Amino acid sequence: PCDTVFIRASDGQFDGVVTMYHDQGQIAMKLMGFDQGVTVQGGLPVPIATPAHGTAFEIVGQGVAKTGPSQRAFEIAVGLASQKMAADVA
Repeated sequence: PCDTVFIRASDGQFDGVVTMYHDQGQIAMKLMGFDQGVTVQGGLPVPIATPAHGTAFEIVGQGVAKTGPSQRAFEIAVGLASQKMAADVA
């Protein structure tokens, strides 16, 4: 059920959760791990993956940003692009 899907996902029952709208998934993801989530946008001709925490303008230049979510988003985007390229060649 949709009212418990994020609890079940945080318990490891799912690898991911697909939501209809950006904020529908972001609120729950940020509550579960603000600096860990990655947003993947589907249905586009190119892969898009971004850190769930956004751009963090308030800490620019302070040297305190955690790069893990950005690195993970990059890894996911590269993986998706590789899959798309392989599918296009096949």
